[in-house]
Amino acid sequence: MQTYSANYGKVGPDGKRIAEPPRDIYDVKVGDIPAYDLLAAGFPCQPFSIAGVSKNLSLGREHGFEHAKSGNLFFQITRLIEEAKTPPRVLFLENVKHLVRHDGGNTFRVIKESLTDLGYNLSTTVIDASPWVPQKRERTFIVGLHSDVYGERTFEFPPDEDYPSKPWPMLASVLEPEPVDDRYTLSEHLWEYLQGYARKHQAAGNGFGFSKFGPEDRARTLSARYYKDGSEILIQTDKAQPRRLTPRECARLMGYPDDFDIPVSDTQAYKQFGNSVVVPVIKFLAEALVKQDILTPTGAHP
Repeated sequence: MQTYSANYGKVGPDGKRIAEPPRDIYDVKVGDIPAYDLLAAGFPCQPFSIAGVSKNLSLGREHGFEHAKSGNLFFQITRLIEEAKTPPRVLFLENVKHLVRHDGGNTFRVIKESLTDLGYNLSTTVIDASPWVPQKRERTFIVGLHSDVYGERTFEFPPDEDYPSKPWPMLASVLEPEPVDDRYTLSEHLWEYLQGYARKHQAAGNGFGFSKFGPEDRARTLSARYYKDGSEILIQTDKAQPRRLTPRECARLMGYPDDFDIPVSDTQAYKQFGNSVVVPVIKFLAEALVKQDILTPTGAHP
């Protein structure tokens, strides 16, 4: 909420943005929400991701909808729709690519059946963010149009030829000029640990380890765990050890402009950007909603 308020909060008499108090979705009542046309949500993806499922199983925890802390947040979305006097005309959801395969497809089946029962005609696809940002980030998108408004109509995801043309951006487009603050360079101890960890897992025949990149590369997916050691995206340096991305570089990797305020600690920033959507991809799909006369830029009904 601190980051949201710093960038999008109401401006007070002193010209500064007003900090909004944090709220829990479980405490939000439908009566607290003004009428709206579009419900956009990205319910937590960790319980459904490959990494999240593996971690939860290794710790003896449930995953998917049984994950007590976050997996069942999807049903808060359906609750808001069910309780609304007039349900939102358009539903826009984002989650990890693995969502469609989780639990043998049962998780995705429950999601689709739940939304269809609420009156939505669904369209789904997987989009990789690589044409917009220098990061391989595949995500499942679900767009629903309410049958009371649109009849049997469905949203048509734009074809590949509408994506940005090549050459697609590389890491050079987001990296800060050297030298970068030394605190982002891995310590000798952490670097030795990551190399040893990688060697151990390579010997066992799996791919766990670290990934190191240069300016002309495209990064792996930035995750919310990046604050721990940065191992999924390490940047080559002229030193013996590589470095993490800075929070500003993470912001750029997710498509945020440089005037986006980052008022939180590095740890919190890494978590927030790792959990974020890629801004240009969302803009691309929002423009498609407008082009197909499903919504208008002003929010007025078409």
